[in-house]
Amino acid sequence: RMNIRISTRRLRRAELAKETGCNLETIRYYEKIGIMPDPPRTATGYRVYDESHVSRLRFILRGRELGFAIDEIRGLIGLVNRGAQTCAEIKECTEAHLVNVRAKIVDLTRIEVVLAATAALCTGNEVPDCPVLEALAS
Repeated sequence: RMNIRISTRRLRRAELAKETGCNLETIRYYEKIGIMPDPPRTATGYRVYDESHVSRLRFILRGRELGFAIDEIRGLIGLVNRGAQTCAEIKECTEAHLVNVRAKIVDLTRIEVVLAATAALCTGNEVPDCPVLEALAS
């Protein structure tokens, strides 16, 4: 027979921040814009977070790591909260995001080429004339 224990952990915001590696101000911001649910409060007014908050925050943070914008994450959370999300809906959001990521890669590659060529022109000497500054000014 398995012993199933339901987690009744109650965390304060600082503990939630420490556990997830998220900044306190970022958690406040996510609550303010509504992508983190409001936590219940103790009788003394302290916010208390549970495992659902930890999971939601990790979901948001992972989405941000993957480059999803806040509105895209809000949309994904909306699909999940609705409880009737389909893989097709999630795939559509992900593919749209992938198109944006690929466009950024193209832009970054172009920027890399220009910066590398410009930096190669620079001698690095202690002189007032600098090809990098000239390239930026032109």
